[in-house]
Amino acid sequence: MTCSSCSLHAPTLSFSLFFTFRRSRGRDMSCPNLLLSNPRKHATLRLSKVSGHTTELLEIQSDKPTFHVLFIPGNPGVVSFYKDFLESLYELLGGSASVTAIGHISHTEKNWEHGKLFSLQDQIDHKVDFIKQELQNNELPIVLVGHSIGSYISHEILRFLEKVTYLIGLYPFLMLNPLSKQQSNIQNVAESSILSALLSFSVASLGLLPQCTLRFILSKSLGSSWSDTAIDAACSHLLQYHTIRNMLYMALMEFRKLSEMPDWAFMRENHEKIAFLFGVDDHWGPLQMFEEISKQVPGISLSIEREGHTHSFCCTEAGSEWVAHHVASLIKKKISS
Repeated sequence: MTCSSCSLHAPTLSFSLFFTFRRSRGRDMSCPNLLLSNPRKHATLRLSKVSGHTTELLEIQSDKPTFHVLFIPGNPGVVSFYKDFLESLYELLGGSASVTAIGHISHTEKNWEHGKLFSLQDQIDHKVDFIKQELQNNELPIVLVGHSIGSYISHEILRFLEKVTYLIGLYPFLMLNPLSKQQSNIQNVAESSILSALLSFSVASLGLLPQCTLRFILSKSLGSSWSDTAIDAACSHLLQYHTIRNMLYMALMEFRKLSEMPDWAFMRENHEKIAFLFGVDDHWGPLQMFEEISKQVPGISLSIEREGHTHSFCCTEAGSEWVAHHVASLIKKKISS
């Protein structure tokens, strides 16, 4: 999520990519070489109908899984951004789990929903429906991993499905940050249907450029540290009118819902099933939230990433591998306990 101003002229592109993907300014650090020596198994994209909505799934199927990792993205809910992360996580888990990332409704390459807008609650219900449709009937327990608002969505899923045995929230967006000018600017745009439409149209117009020109602009706008995977995902999904409109509408619903206090009682009751990773400089999941959770929910698993990968970890190869290693370590520790 990167946004320094509310201007609709220059840098329009940067403003449109604010939600989950803050500009990566972390060091290009290499993750310790803990991956397996076998060739990496690649994630594949699949389309599935979930409650009548065409849904993008990015998945890696294990031959002998003992559990299933379901990944919930942030906003924008474009699973293609997480390809490097998912492949690293699968590899670090040694093939013991199948891994699936589920995209948000209408945060897609094609306008399957014909311009309809979907709220935060719509997206939560969509994920619950997917689990009931594809994962409920097998015997494998589910580990939820959520990023940004995906952490909140995962938290809500935990309320309804006993099949979920563990939840890991990455750079979680769980409550509004009144000190964040970025959030205030985004909310001002999201609350205006005119500004939302203008911004969406402006961003979508960039998608008409030749691919080579578009990739050059994205590389210059978003930073040279962005991976090819992230650039490809931005080119294919984010420069779409329907995607931007749904990003803004979902963000508006996020701001309204997350103005409420978290359900501390539920979190305390389930603290052994929950772990959160915070960043040092992240206005979506500030360290004040880390401290508040520590106070309100004693014994919950909390970590702080200090390697400089930022909220948009999935946009760099180094960030994807570091966070995958952290998630794999948490899962292995939980399984062995």
